[in-house]
Order: sequence, then C-alpha cells, then structure tokens
Amino acid sequence: MYVVSLTYRVPQEIVDFHNDAHIAWLQKAFDDGVFIAAGRKIPRTGGLLLSQAERETLDASLAQDPFYTNGVADFEVMEFHAGRVAPGYEILLDIPPRPAS
Repeated sequence: MYVVSLTYRVPQEIVDFHNDAHIAWLQKAFDDGVFIAAGRKIPRTGGLLLSQAERETLDASLAQDPFYTNGVADFEVMEFHAGRVAPGYEILLDIPPRPAS
C-alpha cells in the first residue's frame, strides 16, 4: 500500500483556483481504482491519499493531478505494509498491489 502526502507550496487562493480540477482528477482516479481513501490535512496544509495500486499506475495517475502539473503541491509517496488492522479494516492488510481498472 502507498500513502501519498501532498503539501501545498502556494498560497491558499491558488490552491482554491485549481481545486475543482483536482477533485475531478481525484474522482476519475477513484473510478479507475487507483485510490481507496483521500482527504485534507488539518490544518489545511495539503492532503493524504491511500492507494493499493501498482507503483507504476500510482505514479502515472499522480503525474496527471492538476496540483502536480501546476506546481500547487509537493508529493511524497511512502510505501506502507499494514500487518495488523482493527476489525472492519481488513482491506488495508498487506496484500499484493491491485492493478487499477
């Protein structure tokens, strides 16, 4: 599994300007099976994405994010192996990456 940390590098008004395009990209990535969770950091300094896709698929998708193509955020991709989870969160267990649809 991969945890992707986005950290904004521009003023909030520029983030807001690109946000609709970012949300549209994010919806397509969810539809394609690239991500299993996404959300904002609090305070609003960026966001986090969770993915069980192949690394190449993840990288290709991230390269299309308007926050990436417009220099809105820095992206850090961390590989994470979940060995134990609470009941109901078994989808997060360390399993081989799923190919995106």
